[in-house]
Parts: sequence; structure tokens; C-alpha cells
Amino acid sequence: MQSISPKQLCELNNQSPVDLIDVRTPAEFGDTRATCARNVPLDVLDPRSLMAARNGDAQRPLYVICKSGSRSSQACKKMIDAGFSNVVNVDGGTNAWVAAGLPVTRGKKAISIDRQMRMLAGTIALLGIALSYVDPLFLGLTAFVGAGLVFAGLTDYCPMMHMLSKMPWNQAKDGGSCAV
Repeated sequence: MQSISPKQLCELNNQSPVDLIDVRTPAEFGDTRATCARNVPLDVLDPRSLMAARNGDAQRPLYVICKSGSRSSQACKKMIDAGFSNVVNVDGGTNAWVAAGLPVTRGKKAISIDRQMRMLAGTIALLGIALSYVDPLFLGLTAFVGAGLVFAGLTDYCPMMHMLSKMPWNQAKDGGSCAV
């Protein structure tokens, strides 16, 4: 898989506009994003539709960014598996873009999906422990959360995070998911 640093991508964009998609949730995208990015969340990414919408620009590189690089790597793999090889992952994601001092658009501050998932997993685990005083079988709730976290670590896919990304508070309001 090809990759590029945020600084290199910004320099390319200054020469000629690039096609940069941000695969984070609309809420994360609305918080802070590379100014030249547009939002195509990973959970709704359809490689064929995306490439068809590029109006004949399918041969131009498609750059993909997320928060730190994990979801954008998944998106690149999805694109490559669909037969589109000219996709490039942005190393370090939006975190690296911001750290490099490159142009960003800031909006409403949102709690990241990662943090939401950790808060929910911790709450369920604590609830399972507290309820185990009523019935020891509630420890199964804590074990279930632990098993889910191990699964997410091994597969780089988290069903709980996927579910959270569908929640209303993680969706864009008034169509705010397009770049300026």
C-alpha cells in the first residue's frame, strides 16, 4: 500500500488540488479536518460508487486520511480489493496533519469514537462487576466486554465502535460533511 506524509500531500495540493477523503465519522470530521478533505465515512465507503463519482478521474491518485492511520489503511485495502490500486494512505492521519501545522478547518468539538468506545466498555464492565453482587452470572457481562476488546485488538475491527458510529450524535447535522 502506498503512503505519503501530510507535508508531502499538502505540497502536492498546493501545486494542484488533490482528491483527499477523510474516512472518519461525520462528527469527527466536523471537529477538525484537513482543509482540502471531504468526508466519506469508512462504514459507508463504496469503492465503485466513489470512483464513478470522480467523473473520469479514476486514474488520479485518491488520498485517504483518518485520525491516525488505521481506518484509512482499512479504506485503502477496501479500495485495492475492489480493483482500484491508485490509492494512497496519509501517514499518521489528521493527528500528524495537525502536528505538522498544516491548514485545518475546525468545527464543533466532538468526543472521538475511540473515547466513546472506551467509556462504554468501561461502563459495561463496571456495571457487570457491580451487578455480580446481586448475581455472580453478571460477571459474564464483564467477560463479554473483555472478549470484545481482545477481538477488536486482534482483528482491528470493533463491533461496538461500528455501532457507536451509527448513533445520532455521531452523524453530521445540516449536511456539514463536505469540505469547503
